[in-house]
Amino acid sequence: MSRFSTPLALRPAVDVVVPTTAMVLAAGLGKRMRPLTATRPKPLVEVAGRSLLDRALDHLTAAGVARAVVNVHYFAEQVEAHLASRDGPEVVISDERGALLETGGGVTKALPLIDCDPFYVINSDNLWVDGSIDTLKLLAQRWDDGTMDALLLLVPLARASGYEGRGDFYMNPMGRLRRRVEHRVAPYVFSGVQVLSKRLFEGEPIEAFSLNRLYDKALANGRLFGAVHGGMWFHVGTPASVGETEVILADS
Repeated sequence: MSRFSTPLALRPAVDVVVPTTAMVLAAGLGKRMRPLTATRPKPLVEVAGRSLLDRALDHLTAAGVARAVVNVHYFAEQVEAHLASRDGPEVVISDERGALLETGGGVTKALPLIDCDPFYVINSDNLWVDGSIDTLKLLAQRWDDGTMDALLLLVPLARASGYEGRGDFYMNPMGRLRRRVEHRVAPYVFSGVQVLSKRLFEGEPIEAFSLNRLYDKALANGRLFGAVHGGMWFHVGTPASVGETEVILADS
């Protein structure tokens, strides 16, 4: 049994053992965030005085994650220079300057640098505030290696600030997920924060592809699960959303 498999009822969140390494996705072009991303990568866009990338890394440090593998492509030198100024966590660069590999390909390329299983994967362009339980510890607490290949942090559609879609997933009482039916509304939005098993990547080539391909693989095997976020979450996808997020954060 995995050391991350202890049932929720038997282990309080404050004592949970978290994966030691996270993959932080920071290579995207951030086209919808222009003109803010005309001269810098989206992860270095600041919200309320702190960059999106720093906010993600701060969460990792608070949860006790020791290492972050960060992929770079767009304005890669800026990301590397910014990371060099941080004290923690330990950062290892996965270089995608030669070709942008999207989310799935980016993680696949970085797997040799990821020294634990399961591991976190975090989109650096999302922003969340913990609820009563540290969000990353919540995911580690909910992980069950015997039944899961992927555990996604979900946000109720009604609380997904800045999100304008129809939701992503339905979830049964056991936490097992299925995708939104076309032309329907689903109650949960994927936050961009997750725990994944390396076995999900077996046989995958290093090429440009979305993690959605692997979610579908896990879903087909009944091994795609979700956990509901109890705090605040923001979809920071456009320049206007930066100001809107700052107003909500200030009011809260």
